[in-house]
Amino acid sequence: MTITGDPLDGFDATIHAPNRLRVCALLDAVVEAEFGAIQERLDVSASVLSKHVSVLIEAGYVKQRKATRDTRQRVWLQLTDAGRTAYRAHLAALRAIVGEQPA
Repeated sequence: MTITGDPLDGFDATIHAPNRLRVCALLDAVVEAEFGAIQERLDVSASVLSKHVSVLIEAGYVKQRKATRDTRQRVWLQLTDAGRTAYRAHLAALRAIVGEQPA
């Protein structure tokens, strides 16, 4: 993603969908998070979350790693550098749309 001087250029339709925006917001605050924890926080089914995460992975915004915990396979999600940049640019675009000055 290329960001120019206009914050509206950072608007990202891939991130803008409410559940994907919420996933990015949660992942921006942590190094990584378990799929189940995000699912619980968003109060969505595993299949709904999986579809949104797949879109973010395909865009290169999220990566996943699988690990065994408590004898069960777990999936951990993490924003990529590109995902973090795109998410923060999207937030700046939303702030510009509503007329809020960046912090």
